[in-house]
Amino acid sequence: MATTINPVIWFEIPVVDLDRATAFYEAVFGYTLATSEMGPLLMAMFPMKEATEGAAGSLVKGDGYVPAKTGTVIYFSVQDILTTLERVVAGGGKALLPKTSIGEYGFIGRFEDTEGNIVALHSM
Repeated sequence: MATTINPVIWFEIPVVDLDRATAFYEAVFGYTLATSEMGPLLMAMFPMKEATEGAAGSLVKGDGYVPAKTGTVIYFSVQDILTTLERVVAGGGKALLPKTSIGEYGFIGRFEDTEGNIVALHSM
């Protein structure tokens, strides 16, 4: 089945401490996350713009949302992986994979956030 869109439109990163995780992601990426309650869930949403490329998402605290070192890995697009990994460490996270070439597809890196999730970075 052919498609003309990217199939992923939303992601959720489980957190234990929403305030700590929000501060971490804001420091690492320079975003301002908008917090809200969605029924029983507490969320901090990454900035998004309608009708543009890429998926939107949020940090989520609630029943059934458990940070994990295994499973799906989300890649954030960044200009500079080295600088971003430095901010990860300064913010209390752990750099796991330094800037690594993936050939014609650019570079990747990985880190563990303050909640115990494994998250990745991509740059061209």
